[in-house]
Amino acid sequence: MPGMRMIPVAYDHPDAVKLADQAQELYAGLYGGGDATPLDPAQFRPPRGLYLIVYDAGGEAVACGGWRAMDRNGGGYADGDAELKRMYVVPRMRGRGLARRVLAALEDDARRAGRRRMVLETGSRQPEAISLYLSSGYAPAAAKFGLYRDHEGSRCFTKPFGP
Repeated sequence: MPGMRMIPVAYDHPDAVKLADQAQELYAGLYGGGDATPLDPAQFRPPRGLYLIVYDAGGEAVACGGWRAMDRNGGGYADGDAELKRMYVVPRMRGRGLARRVLAALEDDARRAGRRRMVLETGSRQPEAISLYLSSGYAPAAAKFGLYRDHEGSRCFTKPFGP
């Protein structure tokens, strides 16, 4: 990523909010509404989470993603889960491997934080995202989790972390 920087920021950082708003616009176009999953900025604070932004050489925020610690609850999670949230790359920067780099950095951080597996939920109308996850070692989840687990278009994936 010549000239680009990937840095941790707070989930409510202005650049994070801007990119999250763009992601929500994408979801609204695909599904008729944004993602209503409750997210608290505190969930993305180390060591129980992390939020990353990629800045291009000109200082513009062009990609983001985060993870938050999740444990067994009524939402279908297991103890030790790290949930991937808000992966997004601005349209003009897609196809350059940014999402894959953000994903790898988030996985490494969650593993170092003692999480046992990464979990995520995406939608059937996001084939590029599904392809990224499958090609990065994720498998369809045996049991769904998260707010949209009962929706027909929901696709859940997991990737266990080795020792």
